[in-house]
Amino acid sequence: MMVLYSYWRSTTSYRVRAALNLKGLAYEIRSVDLVAGAQRSDEYTAVNPGQGVPSLVLEDGQVLTQSMAILDYLDHLKPEPALLPADPIARAKVLAAAHTIALDIHPVNNLKVVGRLKAEHGASQDDGVAWMRHWMVEGFRAYLALLPKGDHKFSFGDEPLLCDLCLVAQLYNAHRWGVDMAGFERLLEIETEAMKLEAFQKARPEAQPDAS
Repeated sequence: MMVLYSYWRSTTSYRVRAALNLKGLAYEIRSVDLVAGAQRSDEYTAVNPGQGVPSLVLEDGQVLTQSMAILDYLDHLKPEPALLPADPIARAKVLAAAHTIALDIHPVNNLKVVGRLKAEHGASQDDGVAWMRHWMVEGFRAYLALLPKGDHKFSFGDEPLLCDLCLVAQLYNAHRWGVDMAGFERLLEIETEAMKLEAFQKARPEAQPDAS
């Protein structure tokens, strides 16, 4: 069985948990308490030198890191249900939407970045929250503009794709930090559809064994 090193509130871990569930792949969760600094321990650094989550340990002991790389691996390991369309144009558009969340929003809102703003630049807790809200709103606006017209359950169709995994996980953070979602009703509709699926229900932070 694969082992997923995860933290319950980590949006990148959330993406991977949802994908594993969608694809029906068995895995064991091992918690890495990011708030307590467990990611910086020697033991975990030996697993993931980047000291982040998620990390996926395969059955043969090989370790994969970085959520988007792990998702790519899972899509090749078990092609159905596919996380990306086969058509190259459609694939590029879904990737662009996914990267809007994964590469534009997440890196600047990472725990390490916000922590440094506080430690090195005197930012208060309120400053840190305002910073995160700003970049989420900017990213959500861009994401919304990338979506095709039409009556779809999810971002690009009636089945969840890579971008939806990223979006739903990021919306968890938006709710947590009180982002004003006025104007983003379409994104909330996608989240509602996702939460009808057992794969997302089981992946949500509150359902994790280390939730507190």
